[in-house]
Amino acid sequence: MFRYVVLTTFTDQGIRNAKDTVKRADAAREAAKRFGVNMRELYWTQGQYDLVALCEAEDENAAVTFALALGSGGNVRGQTLRAFSRDEMSAIVAKLP
Repeated sequence: MFRYVVLTTFTDQGIRNAKDTVKRADAAREAAKRFGVNMRELYWTQGQYDLVALCEAEDENAAVTFALALGSGGNVRGQTLRAFSRDEMSAIVAKLP
């Protein structure tokens, strides 16, 4: 499984419909499953980003497809960051000269 941190901000449409954000998040979590993505955690945040999600995807194509589907709804814009566990990073740096 590939891990991702997804940072999102509301679009104008999304903030106009802020009262539905929890319902939209529930729908996004269900949609994620159809793309092979598990939204493990979702937080509404203050500051630069409105929501932060911690996701796992079966492959990178699943993650990209979900990100495109989420963005096409018009309520959020996001940045998807590939996240590496300690063990994964250990294996990566072990290959350095």
